[in-house]
Amino acid sequence: MATASDERAAADVLKSLARHLNCLNDDNKSARRRALEAVKRETVEQRLSSGALQELFAGLLKALLKCLSDPAETCRYTAVQILTGFIRAVPRPEDALPYLMTALAQRLGGKEILEPAEELRLALMETLSLVLEEVCGRQLAPYLDDMIKILQRTITDPFPEVKKESCKCAISVAQSIPDHFHLQAESLLKPLLQTISHQHSQVRVSVTQAIGAVIQHSTGKNVDEVLSHLAQRLFDDSPRVRKAVTIVVGNWLLHLPDRYSYFHKLIPLLLSSLSDEIPEIRSLAEDLWKQVGSQWEKENEDDLKDKMDFLLPAPVLYTSGVERPGLGCRELVVRNLSKLLPAVGRDIGDWLVQTRVKTTQLLRVLLLHAEDHCTQHLQSLLTVLYHACADPETDVRAQCFESAKLLGVFVSPEVYLKLLLPHVEDSTSCSSASPWAPLMVLGSVLRGSSREALGPHLIKIGDTLAHPEVCQGSQQAQYLDQLLVCVDAVLCVCQVDCAVISLQLLKVLVSVQSLASQQEQCSKAEASVRCLCEAQGLSGACELYRQHMADLLQWLSDSHHTWTSYSIQKTQLEVIVGQSGPVVGEFLPALLPLLKSCLEPSRDPEMRLHIFTMLSKLLLDSSNTLDSQGRFAEYMELVMQDLLLPNLVWRSGRSAAAVRSAALSCLLAVLHGVAFPAERVLSVEETLSTQLISALEEDSKLARLLACRSLHSLLKLTTQQLNADSLNKIYPELLKRVDDSSEDVRVEALKSLSSWFSSLGKNYDPQSCRPHLEFLFQQLLLYMDDPNTKIQDSVLEVLKVASEVDGRLLQQQTEAVREKQRSPEYCDKLLQHIHSL
Repeated sequence: MATASDERAAADVLKSLARHLNCLNDDNKSARRRALEAVKRETVEQRLSSGALQELFAGLLKALLKCLSDPAETCRYTAVQILTGFIRAVPRPEDALPYLMTALAQRLGGKEILEPAEELRLALMETLSLVLEEVCGRQLAPYLDDMIKILQRTITDPFPEVKKESCKCAISVAQSIPDHFHLQAESLLKPLLQTISHQHSQVRVSVTQAIGAVIQHSTGKNVDEVLSHLAQRLFDDSPRVRKAVTIVVGNWLLHLPDRYSYFHKLIPLLLSSLSDEIPEIRSLAEDLWKQVGSQWEKENEDDLKDKMDFLLPAPVLYTSGVERPGLGCRELVVRNLSKLLPAVGRDIGDWLVQTRVKTTQLLRVLLLHAEDHCTQHLQSLLTVLYHACADPETDVRAQCFESAKLLGVFVSPEVYLKLLLPHVEDSTSCSSASPWAPLMVLGSVLRGSSREALGPHLIKIGDTLAHPEVCQGSQQAQYLDQLLVCVDAVLCVCQVDCAVISLQLLKVLVSVQSLASQQEQCSKAEASVRCLCEAQGLSGACELYRQHMADLLQWLSDSHHTWTSYSIQKTQLEVIVGQSGPVVGEFLPALLPLLKSCLEPSRDPEMRLHIFTMLSKLLLDSSNTLDSQGRFAEYMELVMQDLLLPNLVWRSGRSAAAVRSAALSCLLAVLHGVAFPAERVLSVEETLSTQLISALEEDSKLARLLACRSLHSLLKLTTQQLNADSLNKIYPELLKRVDDSSEDVRVEALKSLSSWFSSLGKNYDPQSCRPHLEFLFQQLLLYMDDPNTKIQDSVLEVLKVASEVDGRLLQQQTEAVREKQRSPEYCDKLLQHIHSL
């Protein structure tokens, strides 16, 4: 109550202000402004007692409120300052509420806000905030309608500062009169949700906080309406906004009256913050989540008594560096998992990358909490992971791998293999755009499993991976990468135990190398082969292939009748023989029949060409491959008669010509590289000579060159053991090649003729064969006059060798043509050589 002295002081001030109060109605803006400034000086700026100020406030209130409608902005602003000063200073500001709230509602809460100035709207809202802070409890209740009207308009105000102040007021109203506020809380949600995506981050923070308070003190029926908006703010670029959302959701989980009904909707929002990129937000979310779990644990203590008394230890392979969630947190997730997973499945296919990343992060957190309860949801979890593994975004796939690894930690292999392995086998036969997804999941799940748990299931895993539809199912690089991942996972987890599936894993690695189009993948597969060797204590790949070569060749032999140029098996054979090195020589009885079948003239020419290319590589290094045991000579007749000679028979077409060239290349390697006994060569000489002579007429320069070289090698191998008829069949064809269009062929033909002369032994009678020698000498002497110096030199060397056969005849022939040649130089050299003998 005001004392008599307070009343007198107030009366004196009012008397002194009478003239100024009259000026408030003056038409002159400056007069009104000066009057208000005078009122301000004489009242709130004076050191008057609170009682006197209370009396003055009552006397001046209506006049000041009327000034809120003054046309001059400065007058309105000064009036607001005076009102604010009184509210701060007087002991009973609530006495002014009937008039003040009406004026504020008229100014700010109409269909259209009457106050045009942004700064003044902000000042009025600050005044309202001051009233809410100074006047507490039920005294505000009668004015709730006015406050709601004001907030509905000002929350959507164009001025960001007004929005923030309005949100602050909304929070104060909700907290000040909760018993009355909940009846009208819903009316503020629409303007708040309209503003939550404002471009200013601080506005978004304020709106989020206001939504938290409004929902907290509402009937609780509008949680669903705001959840999607808050979820969207978890992707906000501003950490402050994400932090605000985390706090709001955490408080709802702790204090919302009907929170149990919304656990399955609120938990994902808080758990999503556990993966936030900002450590502060992650730490905040962890603290709030622990509080939620602890509170729920206490509230349900009777229900959890057995689990609390007999708390199971964490799984042995629990993710290192991650603290195990408390019992209450785990139970909350377990009891809501069936409601959470469908939403996770939907969001993991969202078109926004951010949403997919957040969803996979959430899935990993859920699995960390669910632990072995994942088993009962395994089918739906695997479906989600198949989809996520095929995502083009690296971050999504990385989180997916971590989730799959957790399944390996928490779920028994006996359970997950029953669901996973059939899907792996069917993935390439279905029309899936990502056949590698099941393999991705399998590889990650295996990584999370323990050696002891996987041991009994290794054969099943190995057989599945080595199944033709799996290891040969696709040539896509990603598919092959995942095959390697699965093999590496098994090797990493089971190590020495992998010996029981060594053959199956080797088949997979051979298949990957056969299908790979990138050298990097071949290198990875070779590295995995080395790991497989190390796991079994083998010294290297040769030891591994020696261990399994018989099975590998039988594996290929089962299908060799159906091979074509497109068959992977031919490439698998190339990989096996190429990497097994000297081991090949130990398995010739199994390998050569396989090659014979593949090189039948009736088979696909392109496929034969591939096989011949492989064979030529082996033959060129025969001492380290086919002849590593020194026994290849025993199979020479088989190689010649069954593999090479049938493919030298002329057939029309470019493919057939290419095959003949490849066969000639192999034949040359055989004759040149292996020390065959002469009698074995003589047993096939007649057929071989016939085919080589025919090959001298090939259109291909390479084929003619190879034929010449092969004849050269044949003559050297059978030195002085061929009969005259065989020898006389050869030289005319070689003479034709001396006139070849290719210089290389001509030189090789001359080298072969040199060997021909060297091959004339006791079975060749120069007298009876004199006509042949005469013809041969005449032709060679003609070529000794060739324009090409290189050819002249080569012919000279041949004739020098020939002079040892019948020097007198050669001398006669040379002297007869000496004068006819363009230059007698070469003839003179030859004659000089003959004389020196």
